[in-house]
Amino acid sequence: MNAIKTILAIAVALLATAAQAQVVNSINEQNMKIPHGERPPRPQREPATMGNDVQIDTTTQYFRYVDAAQEHTRKGEYDKAEESLRSAIKSEPGNPNNSMLVSNIATLQRYQGKTAQAIKNYTLALDMTPNAVAILANRATAYMAIDSMRLAAMDFKRVVELDAFNTEARYNLGIIAIQQHDFKQAEDYFMEMLKISPNSALAQEGLGKLNEVNGNYQKAIDCYSKIIKVRPTAAILANRAHCYLMTKRLNDAEDDIRGALIMAPTDGYLYLLRSILNKQRFSYDDANRDIKLALQHGITQQEVDDMLKTIP
Repeated sequence: MNAIKTILAIAVALLATAAQAQVVNSINEQNMKIPHGERPPRPQREPATMGNDVQIDTTTQYFRYVDAAQEHTRKGEYDKAEESLRSAIKSEPGNPNNSMLVSNIATLQRYQGKTAQAIKNYTLALDMTPNAVAILANRATAYMAIDSMRLAAMDFKRVVELDAFNTEARYNLGIIAIQQHDFKQAEDYFMEMLKISPNSALAQEGLGKLNEVNGNYQKAIDCYSKIIKVRPTAAILANRAHCYLMTKRLNDAEDDIRGALIMAPTDGYLYLLRSILNKQRFSYDDANRDIKLALQHGITQQEVDDMLKTIP
């Protein structure tokens, strides 16, 4: 429904482009994670209809508020965008699209780090539409952000019940299982993804992480390489670089780190990886320089210390 695209435009404007990005009218896959990266182009507004050519009036104050929220979001004015969405809901309290607007408010709050408030609003939206897969997935992701893995898993499992072909929910369930050291369960989720989508890059990423955690670095490299061959990203290059460092393939690690830094020059983790590379090459001045750069770009001293303990 094109009218719904108008409602969803605010959500789409918030989201970063990812390898698994889906169509405009599915904020589930696009909003499961909020990674760093490019933002997608704003969708073009189309004439609104709802089946059988029934016209929906998108010139009302309600839709003007939604359009204003979209514009504020594009400019990064999240407080003003939230205010516009609240005004839209207030103007038409009985509008059936309000659950989506409440969900969008929650997404805006996630962008501002207000995770607890976001969860409350996702829950409010689910009170209106209990079986909304997108909103369930969004709340689950917010739960993950505050380490409420049990609640996150409950929501993701509900998503799978409602949408048997949902791969991102299974991916996140697999990640939760890895964090809980239930590696067999994690593998099962990733293999289910491959049954649904044999060429799933997300499934390969999950299997790569599973093998990496278990120290099966060559298997992890094989999984990451399958993704990189089709669509390299800074995150996957960084994952493979870490595996190369763990297996002393320093030249390969250098290539991946260099490529990732071209894509994401402000990612502190990449400088941390490069510091380890330089340390393994006994270039201690360069290693110390890169640790400083990693700290400048958001890596904590604890993360530096933890990483240095794991490298042979």
